[in-house]
Parts: sequence; C-alpha cells; structure tokens
Amino acid sequence: MAHSCLKCLKYTMCVANLLCFICGVSVLGLGAYMIGGSDLSALTPSLANISIAKILLISGIIITCVSFLGFLGALKENRCLLLSFFLMLFLMMLLELTAACLLLVYEGQIIKRVTTDLEKGLDEAKANSTNSKQSDWNLVQETLHCCGIKNVSDWGNNVPESCCISSCKTINATYWQTGCLSKVTNFFEKNFLTIGVSVIVLCMIEVLGMCFAMTLFCHISRTGLGYKF
Repeated sequence: MAHSCLKCLKYTMCVANLLCFICGVSVLGLGAYMIGGSDLSALTPSLANISIAKILLISGIIITCVSFLGFLGALKENRCLLLSFFLMLFLMMLLELTAACLLLVYEGQIIKRVTTDLEKGLDEAKANSTNSKQSDWNLVQETLHCCGIKNVSDWGNNVPESCCISSCKTINATYWQTGCLSKVTNFFEKNFLTIGVSVIVLCMIEVLGMCFAMTLFCHISRTGLGYKF
C-alpha cells in the first residue's frame, strides 16, 4: 500500500512539473516577444532593470529549470536532484515573500521615481514630437485610455491625438480626463487583493512541492536508491 502511494506521488510530481515546464516555456516566450517589441521602459529609466518583459523572461527561465529538475529527480528517483529541487523551491518562496514586502514598504518611493521619470519623458516628448518618447506616450495613452501624467493639462498646447476620445481635428474635441499615473496606481490598488492571494497560492503550491519532494527523498534514502539513473 505504501509503495503504491509513493509510486502515485512520484508520477504526480512528474505530471505537475511537466505542466509547470510548459507554463515556464510559455512565459519565457512571452518575455522574449515583449523584449523584441516596443520598449516602454524608456519612459521610466529608473526602473528599466525591472521591466515587465525582463521579469517574465527571468521568471520563465527559473520556472523551466526548476520544473525540469523536479521532473527528472522524481522520474529517476535521484536524491541529489530532489534535494536541489527542494532547495530551489525554498529559495524561490523566500524571494517572492521578500519582493512582496519590499514593494509594500517602498511603494511611495517607487511611485515618486516613476512620476519623476514620466515628467522628464513628457518634457522631452513636448519638445520634440518626432522622438521615441512621443511614440511611447502615444502607445500608453491609446492602450490605457488616459492622457498625460495627471490630466490633459500636462501637455499644454501640444496635445497629441492619442489623448483624444474621438478625433482631435474637430472643434469640440474631447480628451481622456484621467492621467496615466492614476490609471496604473488605481489598477494595482483594485487588484491588490488578487495579487496578494496569488502570491499566497503560489507559496502554498511551492510548499506542497517541497513536501512531495522531501517525502520521495526520504523514501529513496530508506530503500538505498539515492543515486539510481
């Protein structure tokens, strides 16, 4: 009975890690696609090193490597690989919790840096309507349905067409009244609970994976098959 349960645990780990590997490859591909596309990190150079595309790319690489390690360790019943899988999951969980705490503690400073970068980028875009900053602003405003940093007055007399709800060529042109900064902050505030729950669920999955790995590790140690390939 115990042998059957452990065999079931082994193949459950294999299937779960295979699914995680596929998800990791998908995330990796999405990150590579976003890096190859428009680089909106130019609007916030202070946070250029933590752009969404780079985060997805790094996350995809980590998920792919860790899940492959867990899959191979469970399939081959190798103690060394299972222990490495356990330690990497533990480190990932610590990093996720640390990142979440840092975001909560330094939220105000991050918003100040983003605002400063956006103000500099907006000044450059107003000074030269043909530069890349103008194109980045147009993409953001068309996507988020916003205008400027706080409102349309940030653009002065040089309001781009991406701020217009319908068409700027008409006499009674109407603009998006909400600023892009408030749009982004409101999105994160509304989804704060969802993000928190997602982090907790992810940590629970990682704890479950560590429990499975350690259970299989202990069984292999008792049977003396620790380095079987």
